[in-house]
Amino acid sequence: MIPSSSGAGDGATLKRKRVISTTRLSSFSDPPETLADDPPSPATPRPIPGGFNDAATADVLLRLEIEDSSSSSSSMDLHLHSSALRRCRYFATLLSDRWLPESPSPARLTLKVPSGRTFDPHLSALNLLYTLDFPSTLLSVSDALDLLPVALELLFDDLVRACVRFLEAVPWTDDEEDGVVALLPFLRHDESADLRARIHPEGPTSSEEMLHKLIYSAIHSHPKVANVKAFVAKLLRDYPSRDSVRRVLERAFLHRLATVKDLLGEYANPDFRVSGDNDETEAIQRLNLHGAVVNARHLLWLVERMIELRVGDTAVKEWSEQASLASDLQRTFRDDAWQNIAPGLSSLMMRCTCRLANAVAAGSILASRQE
Repeated sequence: MIPSSSGAGDGATLKRKRVISTTRLSSFSDPPETLADDPPSPATPRPIPGGFNDAATADVLLRLEIEDSSSSSSSMDLHLHSSALRRCRYFATLLSDRWLPESPSPARLTLKVPSGRTFDPHLSALNLLYTLDFPSTLLSVSDALDLLPVALELLFDDLVRACVRFLEAVPWTDDEEDGVVALLPFLRHDESADLRARIHPEGPTSSEEMLHKLIYSAIHSHPKVANVKAFVAKLLRDYPSRDSVRRVLERAFLHRLATVKDLLGEYANPDFRVSGDNDETEAIQRLNLHGAVVNARHLLWLVERMIELRVGDTAVKEWSEQASLASDLQRTFRDDAWQNIAPGLSSLMMRCTCRLANAVAAGSILASRQE
């Protein structure tokens, strides 16, 4: 469980716990002791010309009804449009010719709202069928937990995905986590895998796999790679487990280092240079050298992150033991062709060396005498 940030609310006491019936999806309700006998009279949504609740152009009259309620405020009529309602599978089925072979104009439908609930989540979900403006509607965990049951009930797939992604990205309080847990049985495994892993980690490396994927995304993002790298760097700085950050960065560093070594080994291999067609060989050599430059650039970014977070011990040790890499670099730099193909390679390799050496000299990385 991740503690709530200051923008997420004032703590668990301000959040209501969500409880879900296991027999019916629409039976979402608050704890019995918090329910009022009669909900307050709902305000009729303001009509939008040509859109939500516009009686002049609507072809569907939808009645929302509170289940098991005798209150005068237990129903509400909405004037809606079939073109918008068909964006969710529930209404698409109801409005099909199979179910409305001789539908009147407007078609009349009824939607039950669980007892003790307000119309607000349903109104928001119905309005989103028109706007699809999920970022402006999902502003808190409470919003997502209120809208997700309605989205599941209406088979509003776009809203389900938006709610799940929002919940994946924000911190929760204890009560909010209970609400997420209660909703998991109604979500498909493929669309809620990250939520499930966050609540019930499969093992100690599940969060590290998430960090590894973020680093991979930062390295391979295009074209706004700088923005993504800055965002991931901040996540790594703020991540609570320094050991996890160390393992993830070391894994990424070793992988990039091995890639650079393989590519430079291919380029510097004398047997490869004298074999095969010259044009084809030159093309392959250009690809090898270009790949080495790209991966060296990624390697430098990883080195800088490791130094910044003081987890560069392994990087220093590995870098100091690269005799074969040093030999391949010497053979490469003796060949004038590399300057035309990858003029930045030497600078990148020197910057990695200097960053690590300066970090050791400054004491931010501890290294043994051999290193």
